[in-house]
Amino acid sequence: MATQDASVRAEIISDLSQVPKDEWNACTNVSNPLPDPFNTYDFLQSLEESGSATPDTGWAPQHVIIRDCDGAIAAAMPMYLKSHSQGEYVFDHSWADAFYRAGGEYYPKLQVSIPFTPATGRRLLVRKDEPTQLRESQLIAASVELASRMEVSSIHYTFVTKDEWDHLGGIGLLQRTDQQFHWSNKGYGSFDEFLDDLSSRKRKNLRKERNAALENDIEIEWLTGSDLKEHHWDHFFEFYMDTGSRKWGRPYLTRTFFSLINERMRDQTLLVMCKRNGRYIAGALNFFGNGTLFGRYWGCVEDHRFLHFETCYYQAIDFAIARGLNRVEAGAQGTHKLARGYEPTHTYSAHYIADSRFRDAVAHYLESERSHVDEYISELSGHTPFRKASEET
Repeated sequence: MATQDASVRAEIISDLSQVPKDEWNACTNVSNPLPDPFNTYDFLQSLEESGSATPDTGWAPQHVIIRDCDGAIAAAMPMYLKSHSQGEYVFDHSWADAFYRAGGEYYPKLQVSIPFTPATGRRLLVRKDEPTQLRESQLIAASVELASRMEVSSIHYTFVTKDEWDHLGGIGLLQRTDQQFHWSNKGYGSFDEFLDDLSSRKRKNLRKERNAALENDIEIEWLTGSDLKEHHWDHFFEFYMDTGSRKWGRPYLTRTFFSLINERMRDQTLLVMCKRNGRYIAGALNFFGNGTLFGRYWGCVEDHRFLHFETCYYQAIDFAIARGLNRVEAGAQGTHKLARGYEPTHTYSAHYIADSRFRDAVAHYLESERSHVDEYISELSGHTPFRKASEET
C-alpha cells in the first residue's frame, strides 16, 4: 500500500499477534510506568485472544502499521471492520438509517477506536523519535485507501484527543463533539478536602449518600496488583453478565478476557468489590494509567440504595486522591454524575464519509450538533455542586 513517503510502507494487520509487542508499545508511550492502558498491546491483544473483539462479534481487526525504512514499526493505529454500530458509544444509528433509506449500504464501515471503551486517548500512535504530523497523516491516508479498496461507507475515529481532532478536521474529515462527566483532582489530600470545595448543601448530601450506601453492613475492598485472584473475577463476571444482559442484550467481554487482563495488566486494574455477610454482592471495574482512572463496568446481585454511586464514583475519587491521579473518567452519559462532583467536558470524534452527497448532509447536521453540545455543556457547568467564590465553607 502506497504512502506519502517512499521510505516507509503501510500494512493492514488482521491479528495483533502478527506484530511484536515491544514495537507496538513503542508507539504508545509505554515507557511511562503507567501508560494509557487501552492502547497497549496487552489490552488490545486480550480483546482479540479472548474472542471479545473478533470478526464473529462484528469487530474484525484491521490495524494499520507504518514501517520505517529499516522495517521497524514507526506508527500504528487500532482499527476494526464493523458490521454494526454496537459497543462504540458514538452513536451513528440515525446515519445508518438515513443511508439505507437513500438506497446505500452503511455497513460494513471502519472504526478507529478501542472496542467497548468510551475513554479519550490517542488513536494515531507514533513512535517518539518519528515526525508526528507526517506519520499521523500516513496512518490516515492508509485507512482512507483501505476504505476505498474495500468500498466501505465510512471511517470513524472516536474518542480522539483534541489535537488529533484538529489534525483530522484540518485535512477535511467531519468533526463531531459530545460530552462526558469527568472528575478533576485539584490537589486534594483527602475526600474531605474535596468535599470542602462543595456548597454546604451538596456536601451534606454526599455525606448522607456515602453513609446510606454502607448502612446494611456492606464492606468495600480495593483489589489491584497481586491482590486480584481468579475467584474475584468469577464474582465480577457474574455481575457483568447480569448488567450487560439487561442493558445491551449481549455482553461482549468473555470470561477469558478478565483472566488475561489479570495476568497481563493487574498493576493497572482496580476492582472495587462490595461484600455483605461474607458474600460479594457488587463490584466496579476500573483501569488506570497516564494520570487517569477510567471507570468501565459495574454490576450487582443485590440492590442497595446509593451503592452504585459509592462504588463507581466516590470510591473512584478516593482511589484517585490516594494514588495522586489527575482525573477520573466515569464512562459515557449520566447527568447524575454532575451532583457528585463530576464536571461536563467535551469528547471528540472525526468521520470520513465516502459518498459526497451523504457527507454534505452529515456535515450540515454536525455543525448544528456541535453548537448544541457547546450550549449544553455551558448550561451544565452552571449547575455543578462546587462553592461559588462568594460562599463560605
